[in-house]
Amino acid sequence: MSDLWAVKRQLADALNEHNLEAVLEVFSPDAVLVSPFGVAEGHEQIGWMYEQVFRSFPDFQLIVWYEATACDAPMMVEWTATGTHLGPILLPDGREMEATNRPVTFRGTCASFVEDGKIKTHREYFDQLELYTQLGLCLAEVAS
Repeated sequence: MSDLWAVKRQLADALNEHNLEAVLEVFSPDAVLVSPFGVAEGHEQIGWMYEQVFRSFPDFQLIVWYEATACDAPMMVEWTATGTHLGPILLPDGREMEATNRPVTFRGTCASFVEDGKIKTHREYFDQLELYTQLGLCLAEVAS
C-alpha cells in the first residue's frame, strides 16, 4: 500500500513545484481527470488543464491535511489550495477572466485509482462557487 501512496504524494509534490512533466509522469497515458473545471483524458488534456491552473495562479500551493490511508481504492485525500489570481482564468462559459490579483483559499478532496504504479483515474471535488466568489464574481440575477 505504501507504494500506491507514494504515487499520490508524488502528484502533490509535482503540483506544488509546478513541474508539469513530473505531474504527467504519475498519470498513465490514458488516464482520466475529472474536476469542476471539466474532464481531461490523456496526458495532453491533463497537462493543458494543469497548465491553466499554474497560469492563473503562479503561486498555487496544495496543502494535503488528511490522507485516508486505511483504503487504497480509491485513495482519498483532503486538501486546501492557495494562490493569487495573477493570470487569466477560463470561466465555465468559455470566457477568460483577467487577473484580479486576489488571493484565494479553497478546500477540496480528491480520489485516485492507481494501476501499475500510475494514476488511472483522478477525481477532484471542490466548490467552484467558493473559488469564483473569492475572485469577485457573483451569480447573475434570474429574471422573473
